[in-house]
Amino acid sequence: MSDTQAQSAKQQARSTQQIEADIAATRARLASTVDELVERAHPKNVVKRQVDQAKAQVFDERGELRTQKLIAVGGAVVGVVGMLLMIRRLVGRR
Repeated sequence: MSDTQAQSAKQQARSTQQIEADIAATRARLASTVDELVERAHPKNVVKRQVDQAKAQVFDERGELRTQKLIAVGGAVVGVVGMLLMIRRLVGRR
């Protein structure tokens, strides 16, 4: 007997109650998954995750400011503004 025939015979041996129980279990898993996706995609939860990510960039695990990161970002901002002012001054001379 081939594997396909053996599987077919095994499936035929399942009762209607077993099939209905499998369908009910699958339906419950799908409902749970859909509920989880709806919860994840809710705008309030999306905003909360984004705020948490932003806070994680500024504060460490102990709730203290990440001064090294803030200094680096501040330095980058000052550098970009300085470059823009220099370019503006150079273009204004012409």
